Amino acid sequence: MSKEQSCVLKAWEVTVRKTQQAKKRANSIFGTVSVAPQTDDDTTTTTEENDDETSTNRSSIGELYHAERILPNGDYYTGQWYDSFPHGHGKYLWTDGCMYIGDWYNGKTMGRGKFGWPSGATYEGEFKSGYMDGIGLYTGPSGDTYKGQWVMNLKHGHGIKRFANGDVYDGEWRRGLQEAQGKYQWRDGSYYMGEWKNGMICGKGTFIWTDGNRYDGFWDDGFPRGNGTFKWADGSFYVGHWSNDPEEMNGTYYPSGDEGNPEWDPKDVFSNLSEYKICSGERVPVLPSQKKLSVWNSSKRVEKPRRMSVDGRVSVGVDRAFEKMNMWGTESGEGAADIDSTTRRDLDAEMMRLEAEGFIQSLRPSPAPMRLPRAGRKQGETISKGHRNYELMLNLQLGIRHAVGKQAPVVSLDLKHSAFDPKEKVWTRFPPEGTKYTPPHQSSEFKWKDYCPLVFRSLRKLFKVDPADYMLSICGNDALRELSSPGKSGSFFYLTNDDRYMIKTMKKSETKVLLRMLAAYYNHVRAFENTLVIRFYGLHCVKLTGPIQKKVRFVIMGNLFCSEYSIHRRFDLKGSSLGRTTDKPESEINSNTILKDLDLNFIFRLQKAWYQEFIRQVDKDCEFLEQERIMDYSLLVGIHFREASVAGELIPSGARTPIGEFEDESAPRLSRADVDQLLSDPTRWASIRLGGNMPARAERTMRRSDCEFQLVGEPTGEYYEVVMIFGIIDILQDYDISKKLEHAYKSIQYDPTSISAVDPRLYSRRFRDFIFKVFTEDN
Repeated sequence: MSKEQSCVLKAWEVTVRKTQQAKKRANSIFGTVSVAPQTDDDTTTTTEENDDETSTNRSSIGELYHAERILPNGDYYTGQWYDSFPHGHGKYLWTDGCMYIGDWYNGKTMGRGKFGWPSGATYEGEFKSGYMDGIGLYTGPSGDTYKGQWVMNLKHGHGIKRFANGDVYDGEWRRGLQEAQGKYQWRDGSYYMGEWKNGMICGKGTFIWTDGNRYDGFWDDGFPRGNGTFKWADGSFYVGHWSNDPEEMNGTYYPSGDEGNPEWDPKDVFSNLSEYKICSGERVPVLPSQKKLSVWNSSKRVEKPRRMSVDGRVSVGVDRAFEKMNMWGTESGEGAADIDSTTRRDLDAEMMRLEAEGFIQSLRPSPAPMRLPRAGRKQGETISKGHRNYELMLNLQLGIRHAVGKQAPVVSLDLKHSAFDPKEKVWTRFPPEGTKYTPPHQSSEFKWKDYCPLVFRSLRKLFKVDPADYMLSICGNDALRELSSPGKSGSFFYLTNDDRYMIKTMKKSETKVLLRMLAAYYNHVRAFENTLVIRFYGLHCVKLTGPIQKKVRFVIMGNLFCSEYSIHRRFDLKGSSLGRTTDKPESEINSNTILKDLDLNFIFRLQKAWYQEFIRQVDKDCEFLEQERIMDYSLLVGIHFREASVAGELIPSGARTPIGEFEDESAPRLSRADVDQLLSDPTRWASIRLGGNMPARAERTMRRSDCEFQLVGEPTGEYYEVVMIFGIIDILQDYDISKKLEHAYKSIQYDPTSISAVDPRLYSRRFRDFIFKVFTEDN
């Protein structure tokens, strides 16, 4: 026996062994399963060879049928099957013991079903695109149960959680944690009813003990904080201000009649409450959407190169239909000329039938397959010694280090009106030899100005920016990077080495606008935690001494695209069409290129809960900007595509990785498992917020060739799993006289509704109309 024959025999023995084990395991769990006849004419067969061969013929004509599959890795499936995918109702058993019984759609769990874990845990309810999504009941291995609403594997909406230790929570959830209104009852009968935040008692609520005592008032992090009243069962009560800090604690005790407990200490309440812990419950060991399917492929199925249309686009729909019917004998198409007229008519009739039944969408050429854009270099030029702005960078770093380092921590976020006064600024002189308050340095003498320092210090606290990390990012040993070209306004942009902060030089008019709207901006971002408007961290000025007396004003902002995921596509969206396309040729466009409205070829579909929050927040943000007479702002959008082949071709949702290509861990993409891990790890939920690291689906669109300025293209039904980052930027342009003149001048030449410079009310309405067409609810 030759070496090659020996290897083939060993491989066959391994396959047989896997098949026998899988069948035994399947029969023990599912019971005996009947298999539908493989053909209408032939008798039923149980051999794997005949099963594979006949299944390929059935798959080739796009027929839904019943099948039993022993998959290459030992997984087992029985149920309805279509085009190499579970489709309809079926049962799937993984080799690790996980099991799903229920509805499928194109290889994904979709509809109602039951998922079981080897530990004994189960979920029974609604699924969507592989996720637990909708109404469902989860039962943990130790007895924990949750019945209620789910969104992408997380408890989200109303639900009841019964813990194994006897505790019960009945109320609202958000991203897997208790949020808003809810009631938590401990096993001894004591309960809390009121507001929650991030899984903790926070806000206004009532705690009632089994002995009849109760506390009504405000809470923070699970303990009374703020105004509240403690009442005893006998009618006596204590009213005051509560805090963990004894120095902040004060109040008055009112006894019931002549009796009472004057020696009672309010701190006893905190000691008592420390015994009432919020049970965290069990964590799901592996999520259903993390279970990859071993996609079955017949060894006789041959992937043919896709045919190109006249205009160079790939005719995906046409080729798939012919490929399914398997009419050509070779990949090169030899033998096609031998097809007689009768066979050709039959082919045409079959194509029309498939199109009419929805198996192929259209005979029109489909758009070319999408590819990952060429990766751009790290943005910016490092400002090293000899750079024209080297001294300016040193001055900026010296000023930031001095300003942030000497500031006392913020005590309260409630600021007086005087803190927002534009005249509230601090000048500091920085001579090279240093002073009592400033260090010596190697740069020329300059003056440093801080605008409204208390306000921006409070903003940094509000945005949870650590002062030490802030100084380290901007003033550390790593130099700043200057972006290659100034923006349209003529401003220069600088990035910190860790990409967390962006520094923009400002015109005097922009500085005035920011100072004018600073109080309204502060109140807005404080009131709306999920606001999409850009975050400002500081406003400063460097004045160079000497004959020139040059002033450089700059603002420090958060870098929207500072993310752990690579950004593959960037769009700047305003809702106007005039001049709203990139002027770069295709060969020069990479992942760093900012594309515009007329370059957009997607509709973004968000989960219902996210979409509702999105439209509410966009409305609030636009109302704020409209009230401040701001226009010309835009929504900056970054997209990370989650699935791509090794060759760089994007893989639509539900599509298979082409044969011969395997997953490459070094490929610049985020897998479904990565997203699931992010969603299932409570310590990382903070990185997912509205506009930040949001899982979504992008549906590809195509513009009609007869409509040059069509803002939103026609949906194609081709979806891509993405992670999105977006926010509203450029919010410092008010509708001043220059913009009014620009509007009047351009209105003579162009459609007034197509230009960017319009009245803030019209701009806000047009911006929202456009954004709400680009972002829709995922149904």
